[in-house]
Amino acid sequence: MVSKQTKQETYTINGSEVVGKVKKLIAEGNVRKIIIKDKENREIAQFPLTIGVVGLVVAPVLAAIGTMVALLSECSITVEKEV
Repeated sequence: MVSKQTKQETYTINGSEVVGKVKKLIAEGNVRKIIIKDKENREIAQFPLTIGVVGLVVAPVLAAIGTMVALLSECSITVEKEV
């Protein structure tokens, strides 16, 4: 079985911009996992995304993200992508 290579990218943004950024990243299509951390680098949430399920889970994931980061002034998003 061939394992797929992944890479991680981290973005630091304002809490109010998180949902839009996550939507954009998911639309790119090669996102496998999203990790959201606060400015003290504590993990707030982690969402695994798989190819077949992405369409079904986008709305609940975005709602959960919006709720969790609503009070954050700054956070980081780490995205694991297939290369």
